[in-house]
Amino acid sequence: MATKVYNSAMIYTIDGEGVYLTPLKIKYLRLFMEQFENVRKATDDSDAFEFVSKCALIAMMQYKPEIKTIEQIEDSFDLPSLYKVLEIAAGISIKDPEDTGESISKQANNQENATWETMDLAKLESEVFLLGIWKDYEELESSLSMPELSETLNAKREESYNERKFLAALKGIDIDGGSKKEEENAWEKMKNKVFNKGGDPNDVTSLRGLKAQKAGFGIGMGLSYEKL
Repeated sequence: MATKVYNSAMIYTIDGEGVYLTPLKIKYLRLFMEQFENVRKATDDSDAFEFVSKCALIAMMQYKPEIKTIEQIEDSFDLPSLYKVLEIAAGISIKDPEDTGESISKQANNQENATWETMDLAKLESEVFLLGIWKDYEELESSLSMPELSETLNAKREESYNERKFLAALKGIDIDGGSKKEEENAWEKMKNKVFNKGGDPNDVTSLRGLKAQKAGFGIGMGLSYEKL
């Protein structure tokens, strides 16, 4: 099965019109997450649902710009559809309180949103901006969602790493496992220690036995003499 960068879904208005959902572009996600803080602080489900509707209205700026008011949101979508908007737009899972036994605000506070709140988004965007594709950060945030930013960043870092690895290899350095030359030297030293009993391989006196005989000199089997 082909991999995918993000999840998507189709929801339908009460009139049967399809709306295709994908993760929000960063430009809209900022506004969405600011509004979602009110869902977490809501005192009851009635207030929470109002803020959920406002989050969905922000999402419609990307999905269906002709929807401009809360009344249009409430007239166009049922509750499960709004929860699906939260899920796809920002990865927030909220279910009907009657099914879970938990209020909307409690479910909202259970979401792992610390990563968004503590994320150094400016630093991540700066790194991706170096690709030179966007004229400014406004255009970047209008073009990429968080999953797209993440995948683009991963691809950029992998490309940079492979380039450094190639340049290092030209110098005989393996940045995955140290210097190739050092590894080869270590291997040679080990062979010398084993086969020459720790001696200097360039010292003929270190040759013994069959090795000496094959070499044609050395002490032991390597040298022979003849009676005169």
